[in-house]
Amino acid sequence: MTVKRLWSFLFCLMLVLSFAGVCAAAQDAPDTKSKDSAGQYIDDSVITASVKADMVKDPITKARDISVTTNMGVVQLTGRAYTKEEKARAEEIARAVKGVADVKNDIIVQPAEVK
Repeated sequence: MTVKRLWSFLFCLMLVLSFAGVCAAAQDAPDTKSKDSAGQYIDDSVITASVKADMVKDPITKARDISVTTNMGVVQLTGRAYTKEEKARAEEIARAVKGVADVKNDIIVQPAEVK
């Protein structure tokens, strides 16, 4: 091998090894998007509290039998609504809260029992 080819080979080898090292480091780096941080937990708690408070104030929902949880900005609504209008209104209220990324509406419509 000539000296020029040897230097070219060594240069390419260094590039490949550097690239492999960067890839390995990126794989070992913590995935901050998939893990909850203390700040995210506080943000989610604020969102949940805001949604619940707005539902209690609303004349349609009143938050009777509706549960609210938030994870990574995604609000999940569960429980029971007495009308389709109440279910839809609960989702509208949740979507209007600052910081909400998405809403999963798993509320079941079940009319109140007449006694």
